[in-house]
Amino acid sequence: MRLVLLGAPGSGKGTQATRLREHLQVPHISTGDLLRAEVAAGSPLGLEAKAVMARGELVSDGILLGMLEDRFSRPDTRNGFILDGYPRNLAQADAMGTLLERIGQPMDHAVFLDVPTELLVERIAGRAKAEGREDDSPESVRKRLQIYNDSTAPVVEYYRQHGQLKVVDGVGSLDDVFNRIVETIAPVKEVG
Repeated sequence: MRLVLLGAPGSGKGTQATRLREHLQVPHISTGDLLRAEVAAGSPLGLEAKAVMARGELVSDGILLGMLEDRFSRPDTRNGFILDGYPRNLAQADAMGTLLERIGQPMDHAVFLDVPTELLVERIAGRAKAEGREDDSPESVRKRLQIYNDSTAPVVEYYRQHGQLKVVDGVGSLDDVFNRIVETIAPVKEVG
């Protein structure tokens, strides 16, 4: 199963991706982790990314897509993967869809964890406090969430238009949300 997990910061994507990795027995691919690993390994794309970051710039979509293509070519992704943190905009969604079609691994589902903004603000503020980061005021969190919503709403719509979007209520216990995801992505068994 090939999944993209979508949701605002604080929606629980990382937590649920870890649980889904165990349940589905496929790798969890976080673009942030992938980028750090490529830079640490000194791969050609990692060196290119390192140079971009040293200039204080964002790593281009082309570099990230190249890293993802390399990652998708590894044997552990044959039965699928869970992608977290990508795509973040329409250009990335379209480029990734083209890549996955070309390599014969089309996306099965994009799962959007739907969580109300006020609950996201509470979760992020609680996480920041637990991590000793006092700079995450509710106002700054709301601003970051608005920026996220502005860039990601079109991605959610992209997957809706492609018939791949699954919206899951992201409110409740970790087990409740996990069970909703599994029920949503599980293949329907025909009775017969």
